[in-house]
Amino acid sequence: MTRIPAVTPQEASPLVRVGYWFANRRYAQVPEPFAVLAHHPKLFMASARHELAVEKGSKQLPANVREIAVYRVAWTVGCSWCVDFGTMLQRLDGLDTERLTEIADYRTSPRYSEDERAAIAYADAMTATPIEVTDEQVADLERRFGKAGVVELTYHIALENMRARSNAALGITEQGFSTDACRVPWATDVKPA
Repeated sequence: MTRIPAVTPQEASPLVRVGYWFANRRYAQVPEPFAVLAHHPKLFMASARHELAVEKGSKQLPANVREIAVYRVAWTVGCSWCVDFGTMLQRLDGLDTERLTEIADYRTSPRYSEDERAAIAYADAMTATPIEVTDEQVADLERRFGKAGVVELTYHIALENMRARSNAALGITEQGFSTDACRVPWATDVKPA
């Protein structure tokens, strides 16, 4: 159970209900971080617009590179919701989700390409405290992906750090997206009739 309860559709403002409708249409469920963020409708809308804009603008990197770096951040921070959701996104993108079981051994696993290994190492360096990114690492990424690709990768890793840390702090855990067995975020608040 989350530390801040989800806002039910009945409690939600009309604008948030529209957001729930859109999320349900897109993911067949309302993601729990949305339902918790709905306590602050202005941030809810700002976040929704931001996420859509980031998705539309992220076209420099191959999806497998971007998604594996984001997944590594979620795995490293320990956000089970982000790991769950990220697994679903990779499955929907047609990516190999079986390789995720080998994320701890990405350096030696044959399931990861050299580009993916470089992106995962960068995610690790950015997620470390203090940050451990080196000039050589960024130069290598620039050779692989170009300047715009490095900026996109950096942005996604930083964004996932924010998401994963927010979700973990609020007690938001896996929702079943990776297994297609999603739970309704406010179901524990609903009493049977």
